[in-house]
Amino acid sequence: MLVAADGSSHSLRAAEKAIEIVSKKTRSVDIVYVISGTASKEDVLHNRSKYEIKESRRIKLKVIEEKFFANKINYSVHVLRGDPGPEIVEFANKGSYDCLIVGSRGLNQLQTMVLGSVSHKVAKHVECPVLIVK
Repeated sequence: MLVAADGSSHSLRAAEKAIEIVSKKTRSVDIVYVISGTASKEDVLHNRSKYEIKESRRIKLKVIEEKFFANKINYSVHVLRGDPGPEIVEFANKGSYDCLIVGSRGLNQLQTMVLGSVSHKVAKHVECPVLIVK
């Protein structure tokens, strides 16, 4: 199972749904987190060091990782760089996942309204079943 996460409340609900599903079946999940060019630039502008940037990114996933740990579910975090939609699609299609779980919206609400949501792009192009969680 693959879970797309960005630290938003929607990705947290996607992780919770993954825990619900995976607990009944398999005990392993991959978490994919994509750092876009825009997010990377903002990180550099708002943080003083590489350590602060790395720490702020880690904090975004901390709650999700804690949920998997608490439920004794093995997980791996994969950090990618690029445009989230295509990066998630490429990563998912290279793996052999039974399902990709993604939140219906992420942290960037403006992008969702203007360019179309990551979840919509992913659902159109990923080869495995996709569960979009509200």
